[in-house]
Amino acid sequence: MKAIYARKYGGPESLELREVDPPAPRPNEVLVRVHAASLNAADFEILRGALTARFLSPIRPRHKIPGSDVAGTVEAVGENVTEFKPDDEVVGDLFNYGHGAFAEYVCAPEKAFTLKSRSMSFEEAAAYPQAGVIALQALRGKKQIEPGHKVLINGGGGGMGTFAIQIAKHYGAVVTAVDSARKLEMMLSIGADVVLDYQKHDFMEIGESYDVIVDTVARRKIAEYKRILNPDGLFVMIGGSRSAVFQAVFLGPRHSGEEGKHLGLNLWGEPYNKVDMSFLEELFDSGAVKPVIDKRCPLDKVPEALAYLEKGLALGKVVITTD
Repeated sequence: MKAIYARKYGGPESLELREVDPPAPRPNEVLVRVHAASLNAADFEILRGALTARFLSPIRPRHKIPGSDVAGTVEAVGENVTEFKPDDEVVGDLFNYGHGAFAEYVCAPEKAFTLKSRSMSFEEAAAYPQAGVIALQALRGKKQIEPGHKVLINGGGGGMGTFAIQIAKHYGAVVTAVDSARKLEMMLSIGADVVLDYQKHDFMEIGESYDVIVDTVARRKIAEYKRILNPDGLFVMIGGSRSAVFQAVFLGPRHSGEEGKHLGLNLWGEPYNKVDMSFLEELFDSGAVKPVIDKRCPLDKVPEALAYLEKGLALGKVVITTD
């Protein structure tokens, strides 16, 4: 089978398209023919040797075939698999199960997958596992959004951000979305009430405060967010610099508690699961939440697609197709 192969840490240009042996399912695994996969920031962070990746495998990538978000058709199942059968259409998140989505076939434990909604295309379904589920968990996990709440989404034009805008609007929030100028019109089109070009407007200095702040590209000191949080407000970081992650984990608790405010990482989230995906499918069918897909690229264009995503150019999701 054809697969994108990472033989060393480095940029997207270090990836190769190779012919490799197709996997065979173990007793608890499902073999899936991949129809679509989607890119996430974690893909290029791991490829470049993020701290967590090098801790587990310091010399070269532990997982040779990258990619975690996948949608496809079940080809075969292991003898202990009970939830799926051949020809089932499935969607899954392989982040905790060896990755491998950027290939024509992949094997993973059955708990990595759920049945794909028939109303979704494979490309649409592949956009959901990380971006959609994490955005949902961030917004409704710690404190429930109520109609009229003011929500700020920094990085609103990316994969998670576009889901977060639509989910927040579903709950009746007034949404301010921040990103680059080229993404403003798109963010308005999916429901954002106010959009800010981060190169022209600093959301910390416009005189507004918020009930919920979701930051997908955090770069600031965590104490700064506290200043623009309303009483009983929530700041949750779901992406950002190493310094921002460190502060969210270790300093977030110190800055929480006053006036009921909570600041930190999305540590209450759960791995990809059937309940959250079923809810997102309901929102898809109702028209409340639709994945924003910027580009569809063939498997051999994964390096170029990752470079495009890493530069922050993607409007929503970038999807890889193998058909």
